[in-house]
Amino acid sequence: LLLTRLDAYAVGQLLAVYEHRTAVQGFLWGINSFDQWGVELGKHLAKQVRSQLYASRKSGASVQGFTSSTSALLEAYIRSTKGK
Repeated sequence: LLLTRLDAYAVGQLLAVYEHRTAVQGFLWGINSFDQWGVELGKHLAKQVRSQLYASRKSGASVQGFTSSTSALLEAYIRSTKGK
C-alpha cells in the first residue's frame, strides 16, 4: 500500500478501509467485530478504582480488593494527592 502523501485525509481513508474490512469480515463470520469485552472490563474496573479512591479520600479507608500491584499504585497515588 503506497500513499502519495501522508496527511489527515489519506490517514482517514486508510482507517476507513481497515474499519470497513473489519466490519465485513465480522458480518461474514457472524460475529460482532466491535463488541469489545476488554473495554467493558476496563469500565467495570475503573468504577471499582473510582469507588476505592473516593472511600480512601473521604474516610481514610485502606485499599483492598485489588491485586498487590494495583493496590500499591493506588496507595501511592492517594499519598501523592493527599491535601490537594
